[in-house]
Amino acid sequence: MSSVQAERLSTGRKIGYGLGDLYGGGAFFIVSTLYLIFLTDVVGIRPGLAGLIVLIARGWDAVSDPIMGMISDRTNSRWGRRRPYFLIGIPFIVLSFVALWYPAAFEAESARFAYALASYLFFSTVITMVMVPYNALASELTLDYADRSGLTAVRLAFSEASTLVCALLPLVIINAAPSRSVGYPLMGLVFGLFFALPYIATFLSTRERPEFTRRTTPGSMKAFLEPFRIRSFRLFILMFLFSFAAMDVVLSIIVFFVTHYLQVPEITNLLLGTLLIVQLICLPLYYRLSTRYSKVVSFTVGAVIWGLAMLSSFLLGPHTPTWMFFVFAGLVGTGTGGVIVMAYAIFPDIPDVDELISGHRREGIFAGVQTFLRKLTGAFAIFLVGQAIDLAGYVPPVETTEAGRTLVTELTQTPQFLLTLRLVFALVPVVFIIILLLLSFRYPLTPERHGRLKALLARRRDAGGHLSADDEEEARALAEVLA
Repeated sequence: MSSVQAERLSTGRKIGYGLGDLYGGGAFFIVSTLYLIFLTDVVGIRPGLAGLIVLIARGWDAVSDPIMGMISDRTNSRWGRRRPYFLIGIPFIVLSFVALWYPAAFEAESARFAYALASYLFFSTVITMVMVPYNALASELTLDYADRSGLTAVRLAFSEASTLVCALLPLVIINAAPSRSVGYPLMGLVFGLFFALPYIATFLSTRERPEFTRRTTPGSMKAFLEPFRIRSFRLFILMFLFSFAAMDVVLSIIVFFVTHYLQVPEITNLLLGTLLIVQLICLPLYYRLSTRYSKVVSFTVGAVIWGLAMLSSFLLGPHTPTWMFFVFAGLVGTGTGGVIVMAYAIFPDIPDVDELISGHRREGIFAGVQTFLRKLTGAFAIFLVGQAIDLAGYVPPVETTEAGRTLVTELTQTPQFLLTLRLVFALVPVVFIIILLLLSFRYPLTPERHGRLKALLARRRDAGGHLSADDEEEARALAEVLA
């Protein structure tokens, strides 16, 4: 049978693969929403330095993520190129997540900064070791354009379910502990296990395509730059980057926004839960929209809804009825649901364009670059928010001990800080959304072109890498548009 007539994925295989993104979705969400305020309010590091910790770690990711992609591409084991790292990563996921939330009580701020930086580097390295092979595997499980959207929808359903759990439970665990110094590492242990153990199922239920295993990445360091030579990848990665930069800005500042401007900290987890539940509900709607029209159309609709929702935040204030806060959260969830699911659904098609040009299957390199840039967006968001609230004069809460428990008293913030909070929360994401919309209009890989590309690649594989004269002409025409 021709490789173009690839089998459709079973539901069990989709679910097994999707379970792996409990880690990717949930870990990024907890870090995005709680890490900055953990460093400022529990560890006692100034906001500017707290943001700098994450930004410095991205320098290491610039090296480790692409290298892990190449290692993954060139791994040769009885279990394939990607799957061994799921098993290897299980104990390290738990250890790194506990270490990340341990509030080192050194007297000097410089020592606390050094520990926080080291623990974040450890966490980031483990994410790289597991998520780069995981992201690369998506392109290999199925070759079908629509089936890849379905696989991504299942994956994102697990990711959204994980983020929902991570929106509702971490603060419950932290607040139930005698103090935040105990609550944060306890939360890290619980969620480290929650993220790690499902990779057993992911390892057992997935299989790699043997014809791709033979098409390894050349060992040159120049391979790290190869993805950027492809026009489709450049446009996609910019869309991806600005999507998650906007999302991470919202997540990294929302606790401050709800606590200090809206003055309803007790419903923070409920607002996040509403956002994520609506995201989850919208996933099948955006999937159907993508199969009827295209992934980019679905992506664009979500981005427009999200941008309008963020602008509506200027209508909110401390005296606004509580139900309007939940309406706002639902609108944001409606928009981000489309953007996030389609940002991930578009990626598995990119290595097909690369195979047209290079003749290799280099999903690992592409996933390494993508994972690095995904973490870069989170770092940029936390750094940006940290610098903004530091310059605006953020006043951290005061802790007192009473009857063996630590009590936290929030202090009154200045009008300058509250204004900065509102502007960063609303306008920075809107600017990023406008940019990603402009990029999406130029994205060239339509369903029709992908169908032509998939058929052409199948004929070339079946012919041992050779093409007829007509197919050579077709390849040149596709390369001119896509690459």
